[in-house]
Amino acid sequence: MTILEKALEARSKKVNKVETTKALKEPMSVYKKLDSIAKAGYEGLSKEDSSYFLKCFGLFDKGEDFMLRVRVPAGQLSNTQALRIGEVAKKYANDHIDISTRMQIVMRYIKIENIATVLKELREVGLTTFQTAADNTRNTVADPLDGLAYDSVIETQPIIEKIEEMIIHNPQWISTLPRKFNTGILGSLSNSCNIFGHDCCFVLAQKEGMFGFNVYLGARVGVQAKDADTFVTSEEVPTFYEALLTLFKKYGYRDNRNKNRLHFLLQDVGISNFIEAVKKEAGVNFASAGVTMVQSQNIALGANKVLGRNGLFNYKIIVPSGIFKGSDLIASAKVAKAYGTGDIRLTYDQNLYIVNIPKENLADLEVSEVVSHYAKFNNLYFKDMIACAGTHTCSFGVIPNKPDAIEMAHFLSSEVAIENANVRMNWSACPKGCGVHGIADIGFEGCKAKLSDGARVDGVHIFIGGKITREAKEAHILHKALPITEAKHHVKYLLKTYAAHKLRGETYEAFDDRFLSHNYSFQALAFFTKINYILNDKLGLDVMLELEAEPKSSKREEYELFAFGLKLFKLLTGEKRFESIDGLEATKIRPRKIKRDEVTKLNPKVPAKLSEVIYNMTHEKKSERASVFSELLVALKEV
Repeated sequence: MTILEKALEARSKKVNKVETTKALKEPMSVYKKLDSIAKAGYEGLSKEDSSYFLKCFGLFDKGEDFMLRVRVPAGQLSNTQALRIGEVAKKYANDHIDISTRMQIVMRYIKIENIATVLKELREVGLTTFQTAADNTRNTVADPLDGLAYDSVIETQPIIEKIEEMIIHNPQWISTLPRKFNTGILGSLSNSCNIFGHDCCFVLAQKEGMFGFNVYLGARVGVQAKDADTFVTSEEVPTFYEALLTLFKKYGYRDNRNKNRLHFLLQDVGISNFIEAVKKEAGVNFASAGVTMVQSQNIALGANKVLGRNGLFNYKIIVPSGIFKGSDLIASAKVAKAYGTGDIRLTYDQNLYIVNIPKENLADLEVSEVVSHYAKFNNLYFKDMIACAGTHTCSFGVIPNKPDAIEMAHFLSSEVAIENANVRMNWSACPKGCGVHGIADIGFEGCKAKLSDGARVDGVHIFIGGKITREAKEAHILHKALPITEAKHHVKYLLKTYAAHKLRGETYEAFDDRFLSHNYSFQALAFFTKINYILNDKLGLDVMLELEAEPKSSKREEYELFAFGLKLFKLLTGEKRFESIDGLEATKIRPRKIKRDEVTKLNPKVPAKLSEVIYNMTHEKKSERASVFSELLVALKEV
């Protein structure tokens, strides 16, 4: 414990403003007066209640109304609970609900006078909103097909129930942590809940013939959890978890909120030292790590019908950006009851499963009104898309986000149709990263972008190559601050290349491994999408610079730049720019002398500035050529 004490002692003694607010009262005192608040309206609501304490119970004051988060452990809803949520949404929330990436339900537009009634009606069916926001343990995520799928080795719901019973309604844990705390527990081979993206991750593992969980700790935005070299059995999970939270509560930092997550404490004391403290606190000498068994991605990724090990099917309804209706949840619950056991599972990617459907009922389920309505979204661009709330409902949002994601998906569906493939496209409305854009195949982070006339418009930073494997890596930024109207074209050219080179049934992740990240640099890919946007969408030349599956030049930027210049010259003029091109010997080629504006003279449709760019890429003297793609991207802004 000495190391933890020293780490805490070394931090600033000045607590942040939120900690000062938390010291004013017990959160439960606010919860107990919700009836009176509902009757008195905003006059009965203190500033600190509105800004902090109500959030401990999932309530967010939006000025004229409230947003509410409903806790759904592991995303599992009984038929009764699903019907009740739908009914509450219809009566009190403008029939609007969102499915979040923490596998729970979000309601909006709730009037202050209805708060107490809404919470009462949810409690009647065993639903709670406790600890879904503020400095609390957030909703625990798991495999949406936990206990049902063939690859579900350990059913985690009973473990989660024990944790919930121990923590969620216990006053000693409500708002007592230094910062929010996300938890995931995965008993399946499929990584169906971004299992390495939480403060505490229990990941299916095997040690000496026994199944249990390896522990990974300390994820935050942009950083995946690290291996804690610890193995726990199903029975040990609650004990480990309580000891972990106890240490975080006691030694976690309370000064700079930007650096108060568990990640920063682990960074200062070291995971091994922290685990030793957990063992001492728990009074259990937990074993060292076993063999992590989780796969790189969801085995059922993209599939809308999944056969369970009980011989029953599970049908996935695709909900674009998680935007749903209370009336549609009611309809889904009724269909689930008519053709299955009635249960519904929410997913990490903001969709839902109707579970346990006999094969003979599938056809009738698929033609039901609610299922057939959402079936039109069962394509590459919608089925694995994630988007967090944007400017319409989130004060941190920089762009609308959910509408942007949906519009992009419609655009790509019409421009690049690809079969038998999966592309995980995630959208975050701001740098907070609630849309987990950093682990997507193609990720978008909202920002403001400048047009050529200086006007500021909604834009995105584009990321590619994120992974959710055990060696989980964050995506690499491809473009900064592109207007969204332009960004969709950049993505289009990436996917056109994917469509041209992928093998039947190959996933985008495997394609990225062998093609994008291995054969071309990210700088080259940024130039590739930019030049094609200019050639086709700005200039209307109807030509495309293509990427070869196995490029002749090496991955060194100067070679890539020169090779692209050769291709562009030939593509735009139809002439052979050089007498000979000898593959990797690009630096030894002796080009004939040309003029700076030769491409424009040979093809008047090409602006002089673009001709100059190509000339700088292929200058006869190597020392005179552009050496990095970044300077060319700057020059292309003038085209």
